[in-house]
Amino acid sequence: MTAWFRPAGSTARDGFELAVSPGEQDWHHTGLYVATLQPGQSVEFDTGDSEFLVLPLSGSAEVMVDGETLPLGGRADVFAGPTDFAYVPRGTTVAVVSAGGARIAFPHAKAASDYPFRRIGVEQVETELRGAGVASRQVRNFGTPAVLEADSIIACEVLTPAGNWSSYPPHKHDEHKPGKESELEEIYYFELQLSDDAPESVKGNDPIGYQRVYGTEDRPIDVLAEVRSGDLVLVPHGWHGPAMAPPGYDMYYLNVMAGPGTEREWLIRDDPQHGWVRELWNTQPIDPRLPFGEDR
Repeated sequence: MTAWFRPAGSTARDGFELAVSPGEQDWHHTGLYVATLQPGQSVEFDTGDSEFLVLPLSGSAEVMVDGETLPLGGRADVFAGPTDFAYVPRGTTVAVVSAGGARIAFPHAKAASDYPFRRIGVEQVETELRGAGVASRQVRNFGTPAVLEADSIIACEVLTPAGNWSSYPPHKHDEHKPGKESELEEIYYFELQLSDDAPESVKGNDPIGYQRVYGTEDRPIDVLAEVRSGDLVLVPHGWHGPAMAPPGYDMYYLNVMAGPGTEREWLIRDDPQHGWVRELWNTQPIDPRLPFGEDR
């Protein structure tokens, strides 16, 4: 483990198997909790000075705030399709219960204003196919500014077929440059699965992937992590990408972003050494394995 790579289980606390929050050393704006609920089990906590999303990774749940209950239909797993989710404002006690059992992610970010507690339906989640060739990936824009009204949090899900490179070309968003780049921390939370063409003899294997983060000349950072399901990589600054899905292993990651700016926007700048690869996409088809699951 390094300061920016957190293996599954290494941040467990207070009933969460994963817990990272704003206010840790050199980490200021974003957070993520993940909890596994057994049938009938619940989890309850206060949102404090952060706005939260309640996102089923698997299974379904109900979210309760101030006597109001919202059902979340959920999904079988992150590769099966998108899901509806809930928004919970600051200064709120929230409880989540699952009758049948579920794994729930709680992306969050420090906020300066409040929006109402509400359910955002699966039909509002926008799916796009990004890149081409071996850089093809699928993006579910469930918590981006065009879909979700919020104070600071930006969140999306990215699915990458086995053998492809995602978050590519490497890019960054750590400086405020109006209209060109926004200053955002970013969380990568990973889940992986064996690809459909994997033989029965390897069904018990532990899928792996890789994540790269590297710094600029004046702000060094160096991460090359072998990631498995439940692992986390934090990106405080610097170029990040590729996220690599080796042959045989499909990759999912949940991105959570926020920063100090007054504008809630996601503007990136490519590493100039590698940005040219975007031009190749004009002559390459999108990977025919996309989209995954119910997004088809």
